[in-house]
Amino acid sequence: MIALFFRDLKLSVRAGGGALIGILFFLTVVVVVPFGVGPDLNLLSRIGPAIVWIGALLAALLGLDRLFQAERDDGSLDLLLMQETPLVITVIVKCVAHWTATSLPLVIASPLLGLFMNMNEAAIGATMLTLLAGSPAITFIGAVGSAVAVALPRGGLLVSILVLPLTIPVLIFGVSASYAADQEPAPFLPPFLILIALTLFFAVIGPAAAALALRNTAD
Repeated sequence: MIALFFRDLKLSVRAGGGALIGILFFLTVVVVVPFGVGPDLNLLSRIGPAIVWIGALLAALLGLDRLFQAERDDGSLDLLLMQETPLVITVIVKCVAHWTATSLPLVIASPLLGLFMNMNEAAIGATMLTLLAGSPAITFIGAVGSAVAVALPRGGLLVSILVLPLTIPVLIFGVSASYAADQEPAPFLPPFLILIALTLFFAVIGPAAAALALRNTAD
């Protein structure tokens, strides 16, 4: 499993730029927004956490279609299905490697992009913390869509269509917790705990559903 983790980590970085492409897309989304809404710094600071979260969500969806595609192309997916290690554990390892290569750099880059949106220290810290807690859920949800579309020749768009509606609760509570940290009357802890609960829930459901979809695809 350790060898599989580092193998997937290298493939994620090499294939299409990996983390660099995600950060550039994230940067593009956040930088373009001020040109659209105008130079109102108060407005930018209010919508900043939501824009950063939306940019991170869209950037995280970029490479989800390649989660199992390399194994499908070279035939090693059949070996993963036949090995003694439970397929669910293999899927979890691949999801962790994909999150480390694509979503973790977005979390690290989020404070810098928060400055573009005129966000204060509390909002930037809360946004980074909520991205760290909620972004794994996006990867686990994406694993299901990637497993369903792995047999399709052009399943990239299908993966985004399948995954995006399921990530809406993660987006809602991530943005709510980010706003609550900056607004004194609103409590930060309840939406943040719900966000963690969503990540734990999808960490259990996502790999199991992805493993089932991969076995059905192989059959």
